[in-house]
Amino acid sequence: MTEGDFQLGANPTARRIVVAMSGGVDSSVVAALAARTGAETIGITLQLYDHGEAVGRAGSCCAGRDIRDARAVCDKLGIAHYVFDHETAFREAVIDDFADEYLAGRTPIPCIKCNMGPKFTDLLKLARDLGADCLATGHYVRRVEGEGGAELHRAVDPARDQSYFLFATTPAQLDYLRFPLGGMPKARVRELAAEIGLGVAAKPDSQDICFVPDGDYARLVKKLRPEAEVGGEIVDQGGRVLGQHKGLIHFTVGQRRGLEIGGTPEPLYVIRLEPETRQVIVGPKRALAVRAARLGGINWIGGDHLEPLTAKVRSLAKPVPARLDGDRVIFDAPEYGVAPGQAAVLYAGERVLGGGWIMATERAEAAFA
Repeated sequence: MTEGDFQLGANPTARRIVVAMSGGVDSSVVAALAARTGAETIGITLQLYDHGEAVGRAGSCCAGRDIRDARAVCDKLGIAHYVFDHETAFREAVIDDFADEYLAGRTPIPCIKCNMGPKFTDLLKLARDLGADCLATGHYVRRVEGEGGAELHRAVDPARDQSYFLFATTPAQLDYLRFPLGGMPKARVRELAAEIGLGVAAKPDSQDICFVPDGDYARLVKKLRPEAEVGGEIVDQGGRVLGQHKGLIHFTVGQRRGLEIGGTPEPLYVIRLEPETRQVIVGPKRALAVRAARLGGINWIGGDHLEPLTAKVRSLAKPVPARLDGDRVIFDAPEYGVAPGQAAVLYAGERVLGGGWIMATERAEAAFA
């Protein structure tokens, strides 16, 4: 999709475009590109969780300052801007789930849950209620028209690609969504913002989860779930007690720092978490090797494209060769740091086929020894 190109199948252009606006440079440029088409453009901001102002830090998505920035951009562009309060729904669907997942010994990804709920469910409904022809967002992914309909592809700029966070997008949602930034590098987006004269052109990107802008996840979980502070034992794979911990929420699979265990012949890593016994099981790096992962909540948008495929098991990981067998993704070579609670996203080349939530893993230490 080129700059300002909001094609709608047989229709030459969209007549009314709703843009999801977070107050950052990406969604602001999308709004500008939409307005350039001549279509009626409406900016919508969901007020989700105003934690940024509470901790006195800028850069938190959908906080008070971000709403003001979004409104200022819309005023500059001469388009309408609406703010909808979704704090209650966001807390129930995203924040409470985030706390519960940590309490259960899993590593959550709230950004995917947000896309599944407030962003790609609530926002789409709002856009349709406003009579929009499409909903445009600032995500760095590409929507490609294929023989079987709209396809989701990775962004041109691999450093900005956000396809991992959008695996749960449904075909119906994808048909209605537009991602005009997927074919651009971030530097070009900032250039466009400066050329247009947007005040957010140099605004820093948010680096943290929006409702935990200070990065202290454990503090938030303890506030919501006081029982999360209950400590327990750190044990090796044979059950030998090596130390004590102050709560499972401080650990995730693959973690090395924070164990505070010395005198071992080789470095130790978190192998798994046992919420029932409150134990942190540790072992050498080779014990982290995984041959397969069982998935739940699988969403498939890739048609019949089953082989060959690659799988991505962390947002910053590179896709690796794998195959899908029922609800299991099987890796061609051992994969490390595969944590329950994260997502496994499947690709055929640049196309997103779908994915699911990692429910359990199968160790590869013996199989690949």
